[in-house]
Amino acid sequence: YWLVTSNGGVFTFGDAQFYGSMGGAKLNSQIVGMAVTPDGGGYWLVTSNGGVFTFGDAQFYGSTGAIKLNKAIVGIAVDPSTGGYWLVASDGGIFAFDAPFLGSMGGSRLNKPIVGMAVDPVTDGYWLVASDGGIFSFEAPFLGSTGNIVLNKPIVGMEAAPSGIGYRLVASDGGIFDFGSSYFYGSAV
Repeated sequence: YWLVTSNGGVFTFGDAQFYGSMGGAKLNSQIVGMAVTPDGGGYWLVTSNGGVFTFGDAQFYGSTGAIKLNKAIVGIAVDPSTGGYWLVASDGGIFAFDAPFLGSMGGSRLNKPIVGMAVDPVTDGYWLVASDGGIFSFEAPFLGSTGNIVLNKPIVGMEAAPSGIGYRLVASDGGIFDFGSSYFYGSAV
C-alpha cells in the first residue's frame, strides 16, 4: 500500500511501487487524497483546491485547480470502468473526469461535512461519507451509517470492503464501523 502526506510525500509498503511524489515541491494547497489506478501501475494525488498530479500510468483527465470552489476538495476515487476519477468536496459536490456523474450532495444542506468517498466495485456507483458517519449512496447500495449514533470521534474516511460487498468507516480515534461486510478484523479502540 501507499501513504501520502499533506506535503505530497509518498511512502510505499509491501510490494507497492514508488512512481514519484510531490514531496519537496511548492504546492498551492495541501494534498488531501490519493487514488491508485485499476492496474496498480500508478496513482493520482489531489490537493484541497482540486489540483491533480499523476504518477506511473495514471492519466490526467482534468482538475478543479483553476476553478473557484464553494468548498475544498477532500477526496478522490477511481472509476473502475473508465479509469477516470471523481473529486469530492466537503459540501458533497462531485467533479467527474472521464467518469460518469452519478449525483452529488452539492447544494444540499448537510448536518456535517463530507470527508471521503468510496466506489462500489459491484455497481461502479459511489458512496460519500460525512464526519458524523452519514452515508450518501449514488448507484451503490445503502447498507447503514453512524449518522444517528453519538460517536466518540468524527469519521475521517471510508473504503469499500475487500469482499466487494459493503463499506467500512474509520474514525479519528481508530474506531472501525463495518456495514455489509463479513470481514471485520477489529479496531484501535
